Amino acid sequence: MKILVIEDEEKTARFLKKGLGEAGYVVDVASEGPEGLHLAREGEFDLIVLDVMLPALDGWHVLARLREAGRKTLVLMLTARDAVHERVRGFELGADDYLVKPFAFSELLARVRSLLRRSTPRRQETIRMADLEIDLLRHRATRAGQRLDLTSREFLLLTLLARRAGEVLSRTLIAESVWDMNFDSDTNVVDVNVRRLRSKVDDPFPIKLIHTVRGAGYVLEAER
Repeated sequence: MKILVIEDEEKTARFLKKGLGEAGYVVDVASEGPEGLHLAREGEFDLIVLDVMLPALDGWHVLARLREAGRKTLVLMLTARDAVHERVRGFELGADDYLVKPFAFSELLARVRSLLRRSTPRRQETIRMADLEIDLLRHRATRAGQRLDLTSREFLLLTLLARRAGEVLSRTLIAESVWDMNFDSDTNVVDVNVRRLRSKVDDPFPIKLIHTVRGAGYVLEAER
């Protein structure tokens, strides 16, 4: 899932990007209202974390213009003000939740997960292939009933391959989706991490699921 953080405090923005990234989300960051509004209107995000106090265009106006444009993306507002009328204003403009600064990251993450679960009740929650099962809500993966000990990035990589099973994914696409980086032909970050993932997902089991397509990329499928 992809999240847009619109936050002008650099330290807070870095904190949110790192924490949400480690939780398995792909995160984009905007530091000003106009930039955030442009990304929110033009991009495809599952949720937006929106600070109220932003330069050039505050969070209230960003939210109002986003809803006026017909975008229904989930919005979690962040503010240092705890007045009731502030929260009411946010909800009237179309906010989905409201969190007062300072906050514990664990609470923000719980609210993000809760919003995403409530808003997509019919979203695919489990992916299965052969004896591999991926629980998207609990961020767990098993093979033949055995829990796979995956890092957050390994889980994100496996989920990307599984969602597009049978499709050859290029290294560029994988790098952009999992690490939010432009692929540099001089780096082997994708190959190294695919090897690590294979050591956990494939090596202990007779059926191999992750395959290399020479000169093209990687594909997840039961038989090849």
